[in-house]
Amino acid sequence: MYEPNVVGDWQEYDEHAGLRVRVHCLEQAEPPRGRDEAAEGLTYFRFRITVENRGGRRFGVHLEDGQIDVRTGPDGEGAFVDWRNSQFIEGYDVYPLRRATAVLYAAGPEAALSQIDVQVQLRVDDEWVERRLWSGGIGVHEESVAAAGAHTAGTAGGLAHQISNFLRDQAGPGTAG
Repeated sequence: MYEPNVVGDWQEYDEHAGLRVRVHCLEQAEPPRGRDEAAEGLTYFRFRITVENRGGRRFGVHLEDGQIDVRTGPDGEGAFVDWRNSQFIEGYDVYPLRRATAVLYAAGPEAALSQIDVQVQLRVDDEWVERRLWSGGIGVHEESVAAAGAHTAGTAGGLAHQISNFLRDQAGPGTAG
């Protein structure tokens, strides 16, 4: 079964030895100047997507608007992504032991921001790599989510606890938990 990454986790790509990516620093943010009316009634947040090269050769990395999908809340509704003010990685050569980071701004209903999913599909050396998913939320700290079953203030039982319960429910009756 495919399991999503928790915001802050690194994900390596088998087809490109040494290349890894993560979604991190998910936090509430002020709307960039001039965007107040574009997302009226929504709460702005930002996050980073970092690509790191731990291999022995350079990789040409491309990450722009059509390669990122952001969903909020339990129903997975699309967030308003502020493409105009976000910073992408466009045709950048990531050399060994180097990183490149994109900063994205998005907005959604405040009540739905305790659950945010970010799906990323990189293009590396003009090849599409497999899509990856990260789950997190505003008020859910990266360090506390890593501890399975940990309760995080501000969320109903903590995101890690909710994911653990979901996976246990999917496993069916008769499994130990």
